[in-house]
Amino acid sequence: MSIPVWNAAGYQDQFEYVWQYGTSLLSQLAPQAGEHILDVGCGTGQLTAQIAASGAMVTGIDSDRAMIQQASANYPSIPFRVADAACFQQAEPMDAVFSNAALHWVNDAREAARCISAALKPDGRFVAEFGGEGNVQTILTALSQVSGRQHLNPWYFPGLGEYVALLESAGLKVAFAHIFDRPTPLGTAGLAGWLDMFGQRFFPHLSSAEWADLVKAVEAAVPQLYKSEGKSEGPEQGSKGEWIADYRRLRVIAVKQ
Repeated sequence: MSIPVWNAAGYQDQFEYVWQYGTSLLSQLAPQAGEHILDVGCGTGQLTAQIAASGAMVTGIDSDRAMIQQASANYPSIPFRVADAACFQQAEPMDAVFSNAALHWVNDAREAARCISAALKPDGRFVAEFGGEGNVQTILTALSQVSGRQHLNPWYFPGLGEYVALLESAGLKVAFAHIFDRPTPLGTAGLAGWLDMFGQRFFPHLSSAEWADLVKAVEAAVPQLYKSEGKSEGPEQGSKGEWIADYRRLRVIAVKQ
């Protein structure tokens, strides 16, 4: 979670699908009353609150102060704190560590795995999902071509074998690992909103007008990601439809040795 400065209110209002998709991961976490659970990259706290509703004692951490402030405002009875996924410590070992849609922001994945392992009790479980190899590749390719910046990918999108080996080197025995395509509708924010939220920070040298032109050029380069009613692809003036991003997710369950 090394990239700071989020628009936490905009993230919560327009990107609720991020945590909504994560609800299926909670069934694999299976939190139990009385367990101590850490939510790494908790964002604005919606999934943290669902874990708390099970009766578990949960703490949420995120590297972005605005996210933590919003989470604390949303759920004042839950403890949240600012902490970096690649550099944190727990006073007491946890029964489980959970993370949804966050670890692809952590470029120092080895240190993150070490911190997660250190935070767990023996036989404690780690349950996570985040962007895997090939995630949003169509968007990234178009962004690179349009901007002229080569190899544009500030995120950590590992392959399955790579991440399994990394976890096991940190003392976590992988019990389940799966990488899968998950085409994701971008809702009312659309592709432009997605780029504004997740990509604009990597182009701080551009003016607002230059950024707007770049976004329009990216949209024009990926008509296959726009699904319109009665048409196969491509947004046209007056057409109704939605942008669908080419998400690819990596889901993993591991146990502390």
